[in-house]
Amino acid sequence: QVVLVESGGGLVQAGGSLRLSCATSGITFSINDMGWYRQAPGKQRELVATITSGGGTNYADSVKGRFTISRDNAKNTVYLQMNSLKPEDTAVYYCNTNKRGRPYWGQGTQVTVSS
Repeated sequence: QVVLVESGGGLVQAGGSLRLSCATSGITFSINDMGWYRQAPGKQRELVATITSGGGTNYADSVKGRFTISRDNAKNTVYLQMNSLKPEDTAVYYCNTNKRGRPYWGQGTQVTVSS
């Protein structure tokens, strides 16, 4: 059974930082590509960042230079360091991976950035 559990969200002022974590089980983490997505109220879910099994990263233009995705294969955990947060970063953040062609999602963690 694949389980993804996000944590680390919260309320922060604009310009602040948060670090999200996604602990995984039920997958061979070291060979899985991982991703972070977000969904703001009334909007579609959008890609924030991805990291391949080899450590290659990709970011949405809106977060480049502010967010950093990383992984710890020993802990089966992927992280999202978010700096210089803006009110428009307010959303529920979801962790994502795939196994045998099927996508899996965590329950999400709320990030709220006040102006």
